[in-house]
Amino acid sequence: MSWTEEEIKFLERLDDPDKIQAFLDSIDYNPAYECRSPRWVIRKKSAHCFEGALFAAAALNFIGYKPLIIDMKSFNDDDHVIAVFRVDDHWGAIAKSNFTTLRYREPVYLSLRELVMSYFDFYFNIYGDKSLRSYSSFLDLSIYEARDWKTTDEDLEYIGDKLESLKHYPVITEKMIKNLKKASDTVKKAALLGSNEEGLFKPVQQ
Repeated sequence: MSWTEEEIKFLERLDDPDKIQAFLDSIDYNPAYECRSPRWVIRKKSAHCFEGALFAAAALNFIGYKPLIIDMKSFNDDDHVIAVFRVDDHWGAIAKSNFTTLRYREPVYLSLRELVMSYFDFYFNIYGDKSLRSYSSFLDLSIYEARDWKTTDEDLEYIGDKLESLKHYPVITEKMIKNLKKASDTVKKAALLGSNEEGLFKPVQQ
């Protein structure tokens, strides 16, 4: 299935990564355990982080970028998926998140690791425990064109399974973990501004 004429007109307005991020920021956070296509996101105006990353990858692909996503794994917290893009050999990212601090990144990072590490101090659970532990190599969603991943009514959990199977690279050692400090109350308050409480991960209190 291809984009409809109405969807094409909508996507043509998102002709810059920042505009794609602005659309994701404007829609509701989806707390449901499901994974729907970018078409569903456009129609329902709702997405969680995985759906948001898939939508961003599709919108980036529409304006000429490769549809690439990366998985970030956490401890005692939600994992996070971002769409990544490259401008003049520098990486940036677009993301949907219940936390304001885990969204857009300008394309100023020389490597994927450098990009991922820009999230580290702002990646924490509701208790302020910094939780990012590893990240995957990128997944090029072009391999799923035959399954119409952008427009299908099929649940896309199979993409999540593929992400899960990719090699993940640690960002922190066990010694560093023991010395981590909690996010400040001010940063927590800013990060949770406008969040959907139903969609927040409920961590085990350490």
